[in-house]
Amino acid sequence: MTDDALAHALAAYAAGLEAEISLLTQLDELSVTQHAASSTTDIRALHSLTDDRQRLLGHLVRVEHDLKPIRATIAAERMRATRHPQFAAVSRRHQEAAELVSRIIAADEQTLAGLHEAETARRFIAQAIEAGGQTLAAYRKVVTPTVSSAALIDRRG
Repeated sequence: MTDDALAHALAAYAAGLEAEISLLTQLDELSVTQHAASSTTDIRALHSLTDDRQRLLGHLVRVEHDLKPIRATIAAERMRATRHPQFAAVSRRHQEAAELVSRIIAADEQTLAGLHEAETARRFIAQAIEAGGQTLAAYRKVVTPTVSSAALIDRRG
């Protein structure tokens, strides 16, 4: 590979990283919003955020697919690439992208834990309501006079 081809590969990879970082920044903002929305009962907002997230992830996958062969080319020429003036900046941006991914994953794990807690609480409440309903049904049987008891009251009254 010529020096010009390597410079072109580094420039293309830098442009791709910029696109990825832009998408990851949007995903990071969405993950924060999604985490906040997970503590509410706004299902519509969660669905909308999920749709936005899927759209962004689709774009990210396409960009990553295009960058994969360029990254392989640079990796094959790593020793020469490290001496190129663009390499340090590209390496820093690559690290920034990795940090964004880590932050998004951590936020997603917190959101998922919060959703699991909410689901557990919802199940507990549903079980309590069901048990309360059964108790009330049993109580109703005790306080509601049977037909024969009602006739007895009517005769005496």
